[in-house]
Amino acid sequence: MPQIPETIHELTVGQLAARSGAAVSALHFYESKGLITSRRTSGNQRRFSRDALRRVAFVRAAQRVGIPLATVREALAELPEERTPTRDDWARLSRAWRYELDERIRQLNRLRDHLTDCIGCGCLSLDSCVLSNPDDVFGESRSGSRLLAEPRRPAPGRGTASGTGPDD
Repeated sequence: MPQIPETIHELTVGQLAARSGAAVSALHFYESKGLITSRRTSGNQRRFSRDALRRVAFVRAAQRVGIPLATVREALAELPEERTPTRDDWARLSRAWRYELDERIRQLNRLRDHLTDCIGCGCLSLDSCVLSNPDDVFGESRSGSRLLAEPRRPAPGRGTASGTGPDD
């Protein structure tokens, strides 16, 4: 990994990319989403402060664990400008994100555990399909995946404007 001399306080986008391991296009994207900032030189070139290195590392770590960029942006907005996220910042934010990640893990485990039932069915037409009808919410009135394809029907006795609805 290329080293940036301590005497350099601003980085070009190429230097930031080389040092952070992020593609230049990713850095431009992060900037467009408000995750990092740069200033423009008189020649309209981007210059990033050194704290952008830590911010990019922070963004990439959050992405690896599935945190949406909008959530990362909100977290970075809580930090003072021109300050790198610290170990304490990461610990505080990761505690806040832990519940969200645990919930996703529970959902994925549930889907994994019920996937065999789905494959056994072959067509998702079970009376109480665990994938298209979790917790059998609609089990009393409908079955399986037909729920996904059925259009909404008007309330009983109301029909449609033309009077040719399925309940008429």
